[in-house]
Formats: sequence, structure tokens, C-alpha cells
Amino acid sequence: MSKVSVLIVDDAPFIRDLVKKGLRGHFPGIGIEEAVNGRKAQQMLGRERFDLILCDWEMPEMSGLELLTWCRAQEALKTTPFIMVTSRGDKENVVQAIQAGVSDYIGKPFTNEQLTSKVRKALGRAGKLDALAASAPVRALSPGMANDSLAALTGGKAEVVRPAPVAAPVAASPLLQPAAAPAASKPAAATGGRGQGQLRLAAGTLACVIKALSLKEALLVVRRGELLPQVLESAVLDLEQGEGGEIARLNGYLHAVAALEPKPDSEWLQLSFRFVDRDAQKLDYLSRLIARGTAQKHFVPGA
Repeated sequence: MSKVSVLIVDDAPFIRDLVKKGLRGHFPGIGIEEAVNGRKAQQMLGRERFDLILCDWEMPEMSGLELLTWCRAQEALKTTPFIMVTSRGDKENVVQAIQAGVSDYIGKPFTNEQLTSKVRKALGRAGKLDALAASAPVRALSPGMANDSLAALTGGKAEVVRPAPVAAPVAASPLLQPAAAPAASKPAAATGGRGQGQLRLAAGTLACVIKALSLKEALLVVRRGELLPQVLESAVLDLEQGEGGEIARLNGYLHAVAALEPKPDSEWLQLSFRFVDRDAQKLDYLSRLIARGTAQKHFVPGA
């Protein structure tokens, strides 16, 4: 049995797999268990100990914030490192997590380096790095194995959609010191009233046009530029309709990338973005967004 164990809590199998792959590539001696939501994690934490908890915020049955609050109320879990992994980067949400006792924060989409750096720091503070090194296999991993495909599958630091980047409001906190978010690219040209969104990737943010939308995926159109989206790249799609409307932050990955026009110098790209969230609240918001957008002819249903 591993000397250091981590519990990954996320309702999206795709995200859990990314985290597991990243951790095993950099910490070969680590033990990993997973839970599909906060309620399942609560049951597991009641019967076994973990050295670190990596938890999503928005999940069915019990959210990450509810799980964090419960953990800090348990004597055995008061000091267990708890890292929130979420697309919620607003000042209000970050402050809420800090007040509840979060140890650190990773924004979706995340890079492999961001993930492993946060985990290393958390385990170091808990005095578990030596135990982790001792439990690693004798044969060292080659650099090629450590630098696996997770870097191509994951995105960059999360940023706030309309306000200043997360770094600005939380700079005073010793817990959260994210790098400045990349500047967003210029919005696409006039799109005939189509719905608008922002796609957050590893290298930056792309303004996008919503061509079609369903509960499973979105067809997006973006302007071709220096930032080229990659197939299977993890990302977050920020959607909003109406002035001052609620923003839905939908986690997913790019299933397909193609030129919108049948020519090699096409100025526009069409992206198929598959959702991985199964959170009831997000699905409900997405349903309402589809209904409103279809009525206003912003996009067609059934992408």
C-alpha cells in the first residue's frame, strides 16, 4: 500500500482521468482513490485516511464547498490538505472557499505543471514528500514518460470572464497566487446575432460564436490566429445570454477542430466542444440557455 494517498473528487470521469494521469506521471509512488461526488467522498473519508483531497466545486448530491465545510468540522480532517479544482474563479467564490478552510485552489482548465506544483506544495507543507519519494519505484521514469500527453490534453490558468483576472482580487491571500491570466483575443467579427461565448484554453482565451448547442456539445466558430486549439485539449466554455446575465462555466474538451471554409487559408475554425459536466444545476442552466437562444435564433438546437 502506498505511503501517500490522494482522493480525487469530481463528477466528470474525463477530469478525474486527467488528474490521475498527471499525478502518476510525476509521483509514481502515489496512491489514488476517486469519488464521483461529495457524498461518495464523505463516505470514503469516514472509513479511511487520505493525505490530500483534490475536489471539484460543482457536483451533484454534495458540492465541493459542502464537502470542505464538513471536513473542517471533523477532528480527523481539520488539517488534511484540501485543494479545490474548479472553473469558478470569481472573487466571491475564491473568498468563500478560503473562509471555509481550503488549502489551495486550481482553476480549470489547468496545465500539468500547475497541478503537480500545487500538489507538491500541499504535500510538502504536510511533511509527506519524503514518504512519497520513499514509496516510488526504484527504476526512475524517463523524461519522455514524465512529459506525457497530459500537457496536450489540459488547459491553462482559469481567468474571470468579465472582471479582472483572479490574481487581482485574491493577491492578498497567501493561499492563492496565480499567474496573470492571458489577454483575450479580439472578438470575432459580426455574426448575425449569434450567441457569444469565451473559450478558455492553455495559451489564452478565444472569443467564439455559438453555432449550435445541445446538452452534450456545442459547435463553436472562432477566428484563426496564433492561438490554435488542439483536439482533445481540455477547456472551459463561458456562456452568457442577455445583459448582466448569469454565466455558465462548462467544463469539457475539444472533440474536433476543422476549417469552416473548404480552403487551406480559411480565416475561421469550427470546433466541436464536448461537455463533461453532469452537474444538475449546470444542465438545467444549459437547457434554459438552449431554449432562450433558439427562440432568439442565436443558435440551432441539437448540436
